[in-house]
Amino acid sequence: MSYPPLPNQSPFPPSAVSMPQPSAGFNMPQPGESAYPPPGGYSAPYPPPASSPGYPPSAGGYPPPQQQGYPGYPPAGQPGGYPPPAQGGGYPPPAQGGGYPAPPMGQVVTQQPTGTGGGENWMQAPQGPANCPPGLEYLTMIDQLLVHQKVELLEAMTGFETANKFSIKNSMGQKIYSAKESSGCLVRNCCGTNRPFDMKIYDNFGNMVIHLHRPFACQSCCCPCWLQSMEVTAPPGTLVGTVEQDWSIWTPHFSIKDAAGNVVLKIKGPFCTYSLCGDVEFKVLSADGEREVGMISKQWSGIAREAFTDADIFGISFPMDLDVRMKAVMLGACFLIDAMFFEKKGNKEGDGLGML
Repeated sequence: MSYPPLPNQSPFPPSAVSMPQPSAGFNMPQPGESAYPPPGGYSAPYPPPASSPGYPPSAGGYPPPQQQGYPGYPPAGQPGGYPPPAQGGGYPPPAQGGGYPAPPMGQVVTQQPTGTGGGENWMQAPQGPANCPPGLEYLTMIDQLLVHQKVELLEAMTGFETANKFSIKNSMGQKIYSAKESSGCLVRNCCGTNRPFDMKIYDNFGNMVIHLHRPFACQSCCCPCWLQSMEVTAPPGTLVGTVEQDWSIWTPHFSIKDAAGNVVLKIKGPFCTYSLCGDVEFKVLSADGEREVGMISKQWSGIAREAFTDADIFGISFPMDLDVRMKAVMLGACFLIDAMFFEKKGNKEGDGLGML
């Protein structure tokens, strides 16, 4: 009696000879293909690896690559790696003398370079307000200025009055402007402290950003109708304010006015302007004269410098939120005070008591 085949069981009896199973990766021949290899075996598309380390191409393999790209990399016969660039390759060397290259024509420079080594350190130009006169954006974020007058050896040795030069810095010692007096030789040596002059103030790139004009006038209380003044324009040709001496007998007084003639600040000096081993301070007051808001001080610079030169050092302080135009006028007031009280004629001190 026979039983029906179980599920998943072949109805045929097992063969006595088991068929070998194809190995992994063996591809069964497709219809129309021969199941046996061609005579002579299969042709290998790649040459067998050589016995030396690595896999350099042997005869009959890949041909060496043709010369492409930049010539000379690597040159023929160069053992391994790329040699350094030939003369003239790569980046060109910096210009003779180093430093910062000149900007292209038409490009606007928005930052001052900072000096390195023995050079001068210039203040970076901040972003000024929209209505800020060009060149005055440096004054927007500062409340102090230092004015250093340069020592003139010819003047110190001979007493011959030369044109004054100044360096204007912020409280961190970063240079903001340079100033140079423009006046005649005869006027400087004959008119002394009352001489008229123009003061031209430049930025680092040689652009004149502020112009000061001092006319010839008297500073004594005996001439109440012909007192000292300083006109400030920034940029040159655009009036931003004036410094005017007020008549007084005992102490020097000045008014800081805007372009419309309105009094913005007042300056009151000491009775004695002699620099005797200490600073000489001129107080900056509010428009009503009741509140002190700043100061212009002539700083003591040492016995030798005070005795043999008129190269003075001044400090200027003012409110941070003061209009930049009035800050420029304050700078003009500093130059006017220097010319009136601290300039020497023939290396002789000309300071006095009061305004007599």
